[in-house]
Amino acid sequence: MSSYTNLIIARARRSWGVSCTLVLSIWLSLAPAAQAQVPLNPAAADTTHKYENPAGIPSPDKKPFFKSKLFRAAIVPAVLIGYGAYTFNGGGFYTNQEARRDIHRVFPRNDSRVADYLIFVPYLELGAVALAGVESHNDRINMLLIIAKSEAIMLSSTFIVKALSHEERPDGSDNLSFPSGHTAQAFLAASIVHTEFRDKSPWYGIGAYTVATSVGVMRMVVDKHWQSDVVAGAGFGILSAHLAYLTHRNRWGRKSIGRDIGVMPTFYGSTPGLTLTWRPK
Repeated sequence: MSSYTNLIIARARRSWGVSCTLVLSIWLSLAPAAQAQVPLNPAAADTTHKYENPAGIPSPDKKPFFKSKLFRAAIVPAVLIGYGAYTFNGGGFYTNQEARRDIHRVFPRNDSRVADYLIFVPYLELGAVALAGVESHNDRINMLLIIAKSEAIMLSSTFIVKALSHEERPDGSDNLSFPSGHTAQAFLAASIVHTEFRDKSPWYGIGAYTVATSVGVMRMVVDKHWQSDVVAGAGFGILSAHLAYLTHRNRWGRKSIGRDIGVMPTFYGSTPGLTLTWRPK
């Protein structure tokens, strides 16, 4: 073999060795980066909640009970009914007898029947404001349904409590004193007026509640009720209206719990009652 051929072979071997060394160096420099991209211990797939929240939208936090609609609707009536029960039958720090004595100092006892007519004034206000073109929260049909449901709840609950409490009236006419049905009726109507028109003006509700308070005072002036009766009656009236709104399906154009909870009056023989139905989801 000639010296020229040997020189060519030697150069080829040297070039091959350099190429292999270069490739090996590049591979070693890239190896750590490749290893860093692959996790050593991949996390296991979560199959426990596979079908929970598929859209990936975080669920809203559950509101505490004291911020719920039911709590806000029941807190004021519960305080009024609780105070009425606390002062029932002469109990409490300010007794029924003391309240009767004080109110007759301001208003002499009489036999006026003004309260029998005042209980309808809030409803007359409701109709007059609606006829004047003031827009209410509910349309006329739904408003009438709410009124009917409220009346059924109020009449049933007050009649049952009257029969169970068996409290004698101040004038001794019968034992159906607690709670005051007149006061419950007046505050029920006032609560509906306030709810329907409070966004337009607070004065509609203020006027209706003023009339309702006058009914309670007048029932004490004519010696038909004790203070415990009228305070608890106000609570029963407000609570009846609030329950009617909470259970109404088309309340203010929004879906409410009316499909799941229903309230309707019932009669067992000659005794009226109230049935609460609940359909779980």
